Amino acid sequence: MKNTGNLKVTTPSGREIAMTRIFNAPRRLVFDAVTKPELVKHWLLGPPGWSMPVCEIDLRVGGAYRYVWRRDSTGTQMGVRGVYREIVLPERVVCTEQFDEPWYPGESLITTTLVEQRGITTFTCTILYVSQEARDGVLKSGMEQGVAASYDRLAGILAPLSA
Repeated sequence: MKNTGNLKVTTPSGREIAMTRIFNAPRRLVFDAVTKPELVKHWLLGPPGWSMPVCEIDLRVGGAYRYVWRRDSTGTQMGVRGVYREIVLPERVVCTEQFDEPWYPGESLITTTLVEQRGITTFTCTILYVSQEARDGVLKSGMEQGVAASYDRLAGILAPLSA
């Protein structure tokens, strides 16, 4: 288990990574922020210096999403796509994830859950990989710093919306 500021990263099984963050906002707002392209492209950026020129979301079971990130200093791009398998408004989204140029093998399955208590939302994103080796490779990549930076941006976007 690692804690990166407000982000808690755990490994609930040999093939999973779970990332949990608490947001001071109602889950309806958090759900919107993670499913509406006009909001996602402002926070899901990883470390500083990246932008998201492509953010497409067809939020329905069987619908697809596509994100393309660009490192602003070099123009290098990284794309990912997936398909929504389950959507329970405003508490759960399950989708696949596969990178255009895979840096880990196979397709992963992402389950995002939002639990609200008195206007505070616990956000948990659990990613299931095809193997323990794939999961361990992702853990070694330092991805938690990029995720923590993204979730910090999300908290900043949510603050004025929930005021």
